[in-house]
Amino acid sequence: MPVVGGYHCQKTERTTAILSALNNWLKHMAREYQALFFFSLRMLRAVFSRTFYVTETMEQMYLIGVGSLYLVLLAGAFAGQGFAIAFANELADFGAKNYLGRIMSIAIVRELGPTLTGLMVAARVSAGITAEIGAMKSSNQLDAMLAFGIDPVRKLAVPRLLALVLMVPALTIACDAIAIIGGWLIAAVVAKMSVTIYWASVKERLVFGNIFMGLLKPFIFSFFIAFIACYKGFSAEGGTKGVGRATTESVVMSSIMILIVNFFLTKLVHGAIKGYL
Repeated sequence: MPVVGGYHCQKTERTTAILSALNNWLKHMAREYQALFFFSLRMLRAVFSRTFYVTETMEQMYLIGVGSLYLVLLAGAFAGQGFAIAFANELADFGAKNYLGRIMSIAIVRELGPTLTGLMVAARVSAGITAEIGAMKSSNQLDAMLAFGIDPVRKLAVPRLLALVLMVPALTIACDAIAIIGGWLIAAVVAKMSVTIYWASVKERLVFGNIFMGLLKPFIFSFFIAFIACYKGFSAEGGTKGVGRATTESVVMSSIMILIVNFFLTKLVHGAIKGYL
């Protein structure tokens, strides 16, 4: 009996420890998202305040836009060809191969292009932003800015937010174009489709609703990437180790938020503009 009682006691202690750890994790997450929300409001307020850093914004547009272009084009080309192979084989079984262009147009413009571009930019850019700002904080450069009367959020976060808002939709258009061209290569070489039929069916689904949804998503994604990356950089603590941890969390949070936001945007916008799709 004493053995059984001891076993139950240990089981109760383990359960209590697990619940306590879960409780602490939930509290930590609640505080984290609350701080992120207020930091995001501070960034948005800083966008409309005086002292606009044009040079920093242009520099970030180049680093984010041109620097991410090769990655987005490479991912878009291979993803588009993979989609085309998969869809061509399925459609051929039903004798509907000529619809490949329509499906490619809808799948890429509405879903694949925005999501893939968002994830590529989140992986490359959010890590860079968090690491740069986190390193500046560790070396007390942010405190030096404040000492000289410069708001670090206005000088560092706002240019990166504006650059992302302008560049992510542009990168998405490039990703869509190269993915559809990749699909055309598969349609012509592997599926033996007529080039005219493929491009005519692609053009048929490039309607207002699909283009609107395909450009709205990267626009919204860019805000989440900027908010999370800058917040993680400004809140990084613990020196080099803390900056590394913040960089990893920045990429993970940005990627997860893109997937979650994509789902809800698709559901909301699809219902709102169903007649234009």
